[in-house]
Amino acid sequence: MKYCNIGGQAILEGVMMKGPDSYAIAVRKPDNEIQVDVTKYKSFGEAHKAAKIPIIRGVVNFIEALYIGMKTLMASAEYFEDEEEDDSKSGKSKPGDSSNQATVKTDSTNKDKDDKESAGDKLYMVGTLILSIAFAIGLFVLLPTFVSTLLYKVTSSNLLVNLAEGALRLVIFLTYIYVISAMKDIRRTYMYHGAEHKTINCMEAGDDLTVENVKKHTRFHRRCGTSFLFLVILISIIVFMFVNTDILWLRLLIRIVFIPVIAGLSYEVIRYAGRHENGFAKFLSAPGLLLQRLTTREPDDDMIEVAIKSVEGVINWREYVSCVRNNTFER
Repeated sequence: MKYCNIGGQAILEGVMMKGPDSYAIAVRKPDNEIQVDVTKYKSFGEAHKAAKIPIIRGVVNFIEALYIGMKTLMASAEYFEDEEEDDSKSGKSKPGDSSNQATVKTDSTNKDKDDKESAGDKLYMVGTLILSIAFAIGLFVLLPTFVSTLLYKVTSSNLLVNLAEGALRLVIFLTYIYVISAMKDIRRTYMYHGAEHKTINCMEAGDDLTVENVKKHTRFHRRCGTSFLFLVILISIIVFMFVNTDILWLRLLIRIVFIPVIAGLSYEVIRYAGRHENGFAKFLSAPGLLLQRLTTREPDDDMIEVAIKSVEGVINWREYVSCVRNNTFER
């Protein structure tokens, strides 16, 4: 087996895992059944040589992760929407009610409808993704820049203003993480996040994927998206320390333009930290691992079972574990 990194994310009542050529979502439905859906995909980064260049590959992977993450999150929500619709229809319609009448449609009509719904879903997903990115840029990038620029009224020190901007950006980010971690639904999602990490750690340690084995492993992982975002904040503080201008519109423009560069740099850092065991790599990973105490929770057995099913959808974990034990990966 060729060596590969398995990654994923928590979704609504489930886990998404992404392998070398596919990603799978496993969801615990209201009837307690685990639904697993596997989607084949070819990464843009794997298909184009230019997308493998350091820094650029980080931007490409980040965009792909956002797209797949949003797509799978919306897909997981559909299971529960369908369940609610079925519940509302079962046994509640009165005889003679128009909602109780059968409707017959031709295959071509159904196909046209499905095509339109699919196009509408994609458009909605892209729109939601754009709005989410715009919100994140506004909250974590532009707001700290705007507020810190007000300090130029009392000081001419670029160093002081840039430090204040970085500190405010970090405070906003940590406050946001802390506030949403207190929400009931989010806490449950964070439990699935913990299940995802523990399952990957178990497999990468060369242990068979059983519930009991997975429970023994840590819920923290150095390649976590939380760690990546935290690195983005820290690297942005360092980069913008060297950008010295008190012109507001220019400062805002520079922050937006540098977002891909900072994302690419952050990817290289977390990639290095995830592949090495030296002291420097552990030092780079430490802040993100500490933050994961907020963004992960210990999962229950049912959640771990879901995460295992998701892994099984994208890779033969038994072969992977065997390669880990015997160090026989193709590199």
